[in-house]
Amino acid sequence: MDAIDSDLAAVFAPWMARWGLAADGDPIVTPSSRLLPVRRAGEAAMLKAAMHPEEIAGHALMGWWGGQGAACLLAAEGDAVLLERLTGTRSLEAMARDGRDLEAMDILCDAAAALHAPRPAPPPSTLVPLARWFRALAPSAERRGGVLAKADAVSRTLLADQREVRPLHGDIHHGNVLDGGPRGWLAIDPKGLMGDRGYDYANMICNPGPEPSQDPARIAARVERIAARSGLGRERLLRWLLAYCGLSASWTLDGSWDGDAVPALAIAEMAAEWLGL
Repeated sequence: MDAIDSDLAAVFAPWMARWGLAADGDPIVTPSSRLLPVRRAGEAAMLKAAMHPEEIAGHALMGWWGGQGAACLLAAEGDAVLLERLTGTRSLEAMARDGRDLEAMDILCDAAAALHAPRPAPPPSTLVPLARWFRALAPSAERRGGVLAKADAVSRTLLADQREVRPLHGDIHHGNVLDGGPRGWLAIDPKGLMGDRGYDYANMICNPGPEPSQDPARIAARVERIAARSGLGRERLLRWLLAYCGLSASWTLDGSWDGDAVPALAIAEMAAEWLGL
């Protein structure tokens, strides 16, 4: 721990001692979490201290998945978890930027399907309903109108008639499905939602980075591929895409999340046009 910034060391120290961990790499700081590669009894793991309630809510979902389609949850207490460290060298982001975009979409679709598969135990009671997750969209749409108003109207219809309700990851994208080596592609960092499974397929269309939003043909190809592979159908997927992009843009425009709203707004406009709205 000597090489770690003192503030970060203080964050990790209680869990390092409690779970018998040794640092095994540099800390990783994200807007929502502090992470540290560690070893426990010689085995590679990742210590994660969450900084936002939504991240903590996702911990229970990781445990419920039981390592099926997701990294294994090795320990959890309070705002911290110890996770299986995924050390494979393949990257979906690199794949998408290296001419294998639709192959990456297939992997993300399969990852979502694995997470949505039934489990014998009831899901955690702490999962956030999609209707609550979408609360930020309506006031933003009322203030700004335009494509946000279209996204709000579509979201209201979708949320009132949800189908195939499942525990949802809530943030499936190229950086949250990692190479687990012999265990295949595995998810990390869920938000922990409950609702129509269509929501989980929308986010993957908008990543990685802003580049896809600048290429309507690429977005259209993704929509066709995901609509077929997921079984959602094109119109239902486009409706969830419009709703998701409106929500994402609202978070950014209203200061709830750092970033640029332009890519989400651009894809929302595409989805609205293709829906004839």
